Amino acid sequence: MSTTRSGLHPRNRHRHGYDFKMLIKAHPPLAPFVRPGPHGRLTIDFADPRAVKALNAAILFGMYRLRFWDIPDGYLCPPIPGRVDYLHHLADLLGEGTAPGGKRVRLLDIGTGANCIYPLLGHQEYGWSFVGSDVEPASLRSASLIVQSNALQRQIECRLQPDRRHIFRGLLRPGEHFAATLCNPPFHASAKEASSGSERKLRNLARARGERQPQGGRGPSLNFGGQHNELWCDGGELAFLRRMIAESADYATQCDWFTTLVSKRDNLAPARKALAAVKATEVRVIPMEQGNKVTRILAWRFSNTGSSRLPPGEM
Repeated sequence: MSTTRSGLHPRNRHRHGYDFKMLIKAHPPLAPFVRPGPHGRLTIDFADPRAVKALNAAILFGMYRLRFWDIPDGYLCPPIPGRVDYLHHLADLLGEGTAPGGKRVRLLDIGTGANCIYPLLGHQEYGWSFVGSDVEPASLRSASLIVQSNALQRQIECRLQPDRRHIFRGLLRPGEHFAATLCNPPFHASAKEASSGSERKLRNLARARGERQPQGGRGPSLNFGGQHNELWCDGGELAFLRRMIAESADYATQCDWFTTLVSKRDNLAPARKALAAVKATEVRVIPMEQGNKVTRILAWRFSNTGSSRLPPGEM
């Protein structure tokens, strides 16, 4: 194992790195991708999408007790330590000090993707139930297969958002209620911008390994993959945030907390302005760190009565 990763939540089981021997035992196809790193510790090539996918499967099998997980080629393969960190911080927000557990805690995952990662991790860590939404039928078919293969149909519902112009409208049903929403919004504003981000990330990975990135070389695609709706949308992250905030006001009584990741710090100020315009009664910004990457959770609500109704956790 590697040394403790600073910045990760205290309950994050990945704070001490990866036990590759255990992970290979849980998922033998990971073995060919594991090799000694620059300091002698075992690692993988995080620029290789096959290695990242094998690592994710091994983590989900060996550490989160899943029986099946797979995604089609070209779809987003998320880094699990960062994803589960969001859930731990969300548990703190909901419980105000005591992480709530059990299926009565129902959450809405906006853009669950083909990987269905937040509902899977949230259920396995806390026993929460989820609705995972997406605008792409192909993504939901993949997510549904994962859910069914792990016999989680009663805990996780995969639901289509039929109108990609909206986030909550047309998705939430009258009378249903959620403890919180969570979302990892599209980061980029165009395919070209997403491609540039991929190239920059690959150069950073090569630099971290002490390698030189060939000038003018194309190299592999973004190591975590991603489809259009997963990586970019018109107007980028800020446009998505403004649309989400505007629509949230219409569903204020159906969600105790609305939350989303905000990758670009410069987007916080205009997001706060949008929240003031819809008269959110409480706004919080929760910082998250993973290595050199810093992001944050933006959370808001329209009353002060939400999370106090949640059942206590069973830790």
